[in-house]
Amino acid sequence: MGILIAVLLGAVAGWLAGVIMKSNTGGVLFNIILGIVGSFVGHWLFRQLNVSTESTFLGELITATVGAIILIVIARILFGKKKRRK
Repeated sequence: MGILIAVLLGAVAGWLAGVIMKSNTGGVLFNIILGIVGSFVGHWLFRQLNVSTESTFLGELITATVGAIILIVIARILFGKKKRRK
């Protein structure tokens, strides 16, 4: 049951991050992966900053969404479109 909840949480967090960042990349599977990996990133970042979130669904959703947003920003920096000079 824990895996099912993690996938559901990842899907919602990835979708939220995509909406917030206006990202049109990927689909449902991409959002799930983004949310799950974002959860690890968010937990690591919050631990480094000594920020505590409750272990509730909402706290985990916020943590995963913040992590997914960070991943979107990093991807845009690394793989963003380069401007052409005239």
